[in-house]
Amino acid sequence: MKAIVDLVYFNAGGGHRASALALQQVIEAQRRPWQVRLVNLLEILDPQDRFRKVTGFAPEAIYNVRLKRGWTLGLVQELKLLQAMIRLGHPALVKALQQHWLRTEPDLVVSLVPNFNRALYESLLSALPGVPYVTVLTDLADHPPNFWIERDQQQHFVCGTPKAVAQAHAAGHAPRRVHATSGMILRPDFYREVDVDRAAQRQALGLDPARPTGIVMFGGHGAHTMLSIARQLAGTQLILVCGHNEALARSLRKLPIAAPRLVLGFTPDIAHYMRLADFFIGKPGPGSVSEAVRCGLPVIVARNAWTMPQERYNTDWVRANRIGIVLRSYRAVAPAVERLLADLPELRANAQALDNRAVFEVPEILAGILHQSELPTGNAAQHGSVVAAWAPQRNTGNSAGTYEEDVEPLRRRYWRSWP
Repeated sequence: MKAIVDLVYFNAGGGHRASALALQQVIEAQRRPWQVRLVNLLEILDPQDRFRKVTGFAPEAIYNVRLKRGWTLGLVQELKLLQAMIRLGHPALVKALQQHWLRTEPDLVVSLVPNFNRALYESLLSALPGVPYVTVLTDLADHPPNFWIERDQQQHFVCGTPKAVAQAHAAGHAPRRVHATSGMILRPDFYREVDVDRAAQRQALGLDPARPTGIVMFGGHGAHTMLSIARQLAGTQLILVCGHNEALARSLRKLPIAAPRLVLGFTPDIAHYMRLADFFIGKPGPGSVSEAVRCGLPVIVARNAWTMPQERYNTDWVRANRIGIVLRSYRAVAPAVERLLADLPELRANAQALDNRAVFEVPEILAGILHQSELPTGNAAQHGSVVAAWAPQRNTGNSAGTYEEDVEPLRRRYWRSWP
């Protein structure tokens, strides 16, 4: 019988769902004996879609609109408010999630979302003791407290940088529960062997084959900042990817230019266009920066008060690996491009040296966790005395925990929803 593996995501920002889809695609291509299910966390927490019915839009739409319009100032304080609301609603969140796990009976739960990992973990532990819980960080590092890595949880973490690994250890998690990968999860098309005739393909798109070419991206909804960058780089050949922001694409096409330019709306083939470029300009998101580096592109990013808190470490990572330039403001992008082009061979070599294969490493890690689990293959409800066999190692030592020590306190806390 196939093991049931749930990948939990939501649509805020797009990277969480993209990572889940990439993992699902690779797992299916590897023909592992698993049934992979994509689980939208917000559909569990609001199955009647009440939020949308009352407000007219989905909860994650607020976040995505802010990214689209560049309204990211103050997100540090708003993150604290969100986390306070999650703590306040914790019992209700756990109750909803408990009922979901009891209905769906997974063998392994993998979270690709921040902020909700305590509720996800406690609900799974109390509903299906013994089912392993894994958090895969889709950021290069944690933004503590209570963002990705929670203390005092007998779970696994998958971390894409030494920084994130060190953070998990510092939070008290045993090394055997902290698994390192070589980077962020990227779509498999970034690993396809392709023989690209860059000159011919650039020419076919109306670009000059001989000019250095930058690709400008600010997520799936673009950003108003792209207009300022395009004006400053009127003499630089650019590929500008606007995502779903058609109004931005129209505005960019109207700008006066002194070099060929390609303006794109939404495209699923980002890897193709990155392979035609020489460098990347955009926000320091973990996905877009990692995609650029995978394609051997040095990056130009900015860090300032508008940079989202969870993305600020990414600029440190860029500097530490010498793969690009970090600005205080995109208003200085023109001289930054000149500096980057002067050092392009060295920066490209540094980017190419970072061989990120996380999307293939994570399924192997999950297979090991499933193999080590006390549960036989199959879902929890079909295996009799699960609790009797369950003895997780405690964070503070090597002795095994017991049902009374680990599960019973949760049962008492959520007794009203206990089956």
